[in-house]
Amino acid sequence: MTPTLFEWAGGGEAIERLINSFYDRVEGDDLLSGFFPGGVSAEHRRHVTAWWSEVFGGPATYTDEHGGYENMVSHHIDLEISPEQRFRFASLMSRAADHAGLPEDPEFRSALVAYLEWGTRLAMMNSAPDAVVVEHAPVPRWGWGEAPPYKP
Repeated sequence: MTPTLFEWAGGGEAIERLINSFYDRVEGDDLLSGFFPGGVSAEHRRHVTAWWSEVFGGPATYTDEHGGYENMVSHHIDLEISPEQRFRFASLMSRAADHAGLPEDPEFRSALVAYLEWGTRLAMMNSAPDAVVVEHAPVPRWGWGEAPPYKP
C-alpha cells in the first residue's frame, strides 16, 4: 500500500514543523512579511497546518472546521501577489522542508515542489484585482504524481 504524502512526511507533527519553520522565515522576509503585519499568528499557523495536512492526505480538518477550499481562496483575493513573491514563497517553503526534517527522497520532494508550484501559481492568479476566481472546488488531495515513493 502506498502511503499518503502526509504519512510519508511524518504526520501532523511534521507538517506543523514545516509550517512553523516557513512562517518563521516569512516574518523576516522583505518580500513576504508585509502580508502579515505584526507577525504570523498561532491561529493562522494552525489553519495552514490543517490545510497542508489535508492536501497531503491527512484528516479533513480544514474542510470540516475552517471552510474548505472556499475559505482558503477567500484569503488570497485582492492580495496582488507578484511573481517574485510567489517564487519567494515556494523557495522559503522548500528551505523550511529541509529545516523541519521532512523526507529528502526525490520522490517526496518532487511531489512537494509540484504542489508548491500549483498552489502558489493559483494563489497568485486568484490575487489579481481582475481575477476570475473559481469559488467552489474541493480541497485538492495531492499525491505522488509520476514517481511513487522509492522503497529499496
